[in-house]
Amino acid sequence: MPREKPPAEHAQAPELVEMGEAPAEDGPAEEQEERWARLLPELLAEVVRRVEASGGERWPARKDVVACACVCRRWRDAAVAVVGPPVVSGKITFPCSLKQPGPREFPMQCFIKRNKKNSSFYLYLGLTTATVDKGKFLMAARRVRRGPHTEYIISLDAEDVSQGSNAYLGKLRSDFWGTNFKVYDSKPPYDGAKASSSRSSRRFGSRRISPQVSSGNYELGQLSYKYNLLKSRGPRRMYCALECPSTQETWESSLKTKARKPMGTIVLRNKAPRWHEHLQCWCLNFHGRVTVASVKNFQLSAAAADPNDPTSSKDEETVLLQFGKVDDDIFTMDYRQPLSAFQAFAISLSSFGTKLACE
Repeated sequence: MPREKPPAEHAQAPELVEMGEAPAEDGPAEEQEERWARLLPELLAEVVRRVEASGGERWPARKDVVACACVCRRWRDAAVAVVGPPVVSGKITFPCSLKQPGPREFPMQCFIKRNKKNSSFYLYLGLTTATVDKGKFLMAARRVRRGPHTEYIISLDAEDVSQGSNAYLGKLRSDFWGTNFKVYDSKPPYDGAKASSSRSSRRFGSRRISPQVSSGNYELGQLSYKYNLLKSRGPRRMYCALECPSTQETWESSLKTKARKPMGTIVLRNKAPRWHEHLQCWCLNFHGRVTVASVKNFQLSAAAADPNDPTSSKDEETVLLQFGKVDDDIFTMDYRQPLSAFQAFAISLSSFGTKLACE
């Protein structure tokens, strides 16, 4: 049976374009581009700053900022300098924003739509304070079976979700039981990183995130769900160990692929819910962002590195990622620093599917 084609609304947004060099052209078009590039740096920065300030706080108005970055390399550099990374601006603007840490002071609110017919999942950025709105499409994933393993292929383009696609971002790979997962990035997270040696890790033509870096499959971390062989009553228990983007790495260096050092590893565990006697169910406070009870719902926080450290208890209380159900096929996903949208999406995808050994 042929695979159902995703609806047009899920197609890759034209605003999320490749942030590489502007294509070289001959004749009047090239001369016109050079005239734009010769603008004084102060004037160029002021132009981008005014575009950013003129109603470009949310999508779809932010496409004007992206259009400025697409004029040429100098305009791109000016645009990223004005906008800043998500950890500073609290905004997702360019494709590279998807692999940058989220804000520290507040969560980035997103939601996932599931299509059971073609085993696809679509991540959107929330545009309003409502739990679910029209949203801005960010990424898509498709679940495929490869022998005893299940893989979730993640792409910028919902109509071309494959490892051979130019929009390929990475993948999530599970074991036979669906309890242990590995997260892979399409580009090396730091200089000297080695690609996975599996057959599916051959190099592909992905250039969406960083045109100068060849694509492969580079392991970012692992997730696991604790076995529940005795079938005792209770929710799933998760453990994650991920290499997260460094907040010290500047926005410009990440785009220009300067020398990058190995990233730090963060350990996450799910917050234990409380049993509600009146409702006769396990409960967590999602602050109104989750409205339907489900075994898939979870909150992740940083595991305490040192039990005697007084600051560790505060970090342990901060929810870095929460995921939960609001409708039959709609789930909210809120994340913050040090996680990126790509990592948060990969972790959330692990919650889908039956886990016989954990429930």
